[in-house]
Amino acid sequence: MAVSIRLRREGAKNRPYYKVVVADGRSPRDGKFIEIIGRYDPKTPGHNSSLNVDRAEYWISKGAQPSDTVRSLIKRNKKIAAAGEPSSQVEQGTSQPSQEQVSPPPPPAPTEISS
Repeated sequence: MAVSIRLRREGAKNRPYYKVVVADGRSPRDGKFIEIIGRYDPKTPGHNSSLNVDRAEYWISKGAQPSDTVRSLIKRNKKIAAAGEPSSQVEQGTSQPSQEQVSPPPPPAPTEISS
């Protein structure tokens, strides 16, 4: 069984939206799949994909063949993940936990109704 990592088309006419799936190479494009590992929206500007890179690397280690588009998505998401990790570590190292405790606001004063 040849396993491939490829795009599964979803969305409306002239509005494509893809899910990145792990599937048997013999199954049709939109047919049965083993696992969904991400999404890709080509119409969205900027960062238009999200991918579970760990699962993609797992399947590639087991012999799955990614398509050309999925290979480029994996590469792009690895760069974004690598760029995001050091900044989050820096933020965690510089931020100090606040020792101040905020008390809740006082309850509203009762109002008198005069008639």
